[in-house]
Amino acid sequence: MSRPVHSKYGYESPEWIQADARLDRWYKNRKRRAKQHGAFSLEKKRRKQYAKDKKMPLS
Repeated sequence: MSRPVHSKYGYESPEWIQADARLDRWYKNRKRRAKQHGAFSLEKKRRKQYAKDKKMPLS
Protein backbone atom coordinates (compact mmCIF):
# COMPACT_ATOMS: atom_id res chain seq x y z
CA MET A 1 0.00 0.00 0.00
CA SER A 2 1.24 3.46 -0.80
CA ARG A 3 2.04 6.01 1.85
CA PRO A 4 -0.71 8.53 2.76
CA VAL A 5 -0.14 12.09 1.60
CA HIS A 6 -1.64 15.22 3.13
CA SER A 7 -4.18 16.87 0.81
CA LYS A 8 -6.83 19.52 1.33
CA TYR A 9 -9.20 16.75 2.46
CA GLY A 10 -6.79 15.19 4.97
CA TYR A 11 -4.39 12.26 4.65
CA GLU A 12 -5.19 10.08 1.65
CA SER A 13 -3.49 7.71 -0.73
CA PRO A 14 -2.25 9.19 -4.03
CA GLU A 15 -5.02 7.39 -5.94
CA TRP A 16 -7.70 9.11 -3.88
CA ILE A 17 -5.96 12.48 -4.27
CA GLN A 18 -6.09 12.07 -8.06
CA ALA A 19 -9.78 11.09 -7.88
CA ASP A 20 -10.56 14.13 -5.70
CA ALA A 21 -8.69 16.41 -8.09
CA ARG A 22 -10.63 14.99 -11.04
CA LEU A 23 -13.95 15.55 -9.22
CA ASP A 24 -12.92 19.09 -8.23
CA ARG A 25 -12.12 19.95 -11.86
CA TRP A 26 -15.41 18.41 -13.03
CA TYR A 27 -17.41 20.37 -10.44
CA LYS A 28 -15.61 23.63 -11.23
CA ASN A 29 -16.21 23.18 -14.98
CA ARG A 30 -19.87 22.28 -14.44
CA LYS A 31 -20.40 25.31 -12.21
CA ARG A 32 -18.71 27.58 -14.77
CA ARG A 33 -20.88 26.23 -17.61
CA ALA A 34 -24.07 26.64 -15.56
CA LYS A 35 -23.07 30.23 -14.76
CA GLN A 36 -22.58 30.95 -18.49
CA HIS A 37 -26.11 29.76 -19.25
CA GLY A 38 -27.70 31.62 -16.36
CA ALA A 39 -28.74 28.56 -14.40
CA PHE A 40 -28.04 30.25 -11.05
CA SER A 41 -29.35 33.68 -11.95
CA LEU A 42 -32.46 34.88 -10.15
CA GLU A 43 -32.98 37.54 -12.80
CA LYS A 44 -33.06 34.93 -15.54
CA LYS A 45 -34.92 35.88 -18.69
CA ARG A 46 -38.09 37.27 -17.18
CA ARG A 47 -40.92 37.72 -19.60
CA LYS A 48 -42.77 40.96 -19.52
CA GLN A 49 -46.45 40.60 -18.87
CA TYR A 50 -48.00 43.55 -20.59
CA ALA A 51 -51.61 42.66 -19.82
CA LYS A 52 -51.08 42.56 -16.07
CA ASP A 53 -48.89 45.66 -15.89
CA LYS A 54 -51.07 47.97 -17.96
CA LYS A 55 -54.63 48.83 -17.13
CA MET A 56 -56.99 47.98 -19.92
CA PRO A 57 -59.37 50.81 -20.85
CA LEU A 58 -63.01 50.04 -20.20
CA SER A 59 -65.14 50.59 -23.28
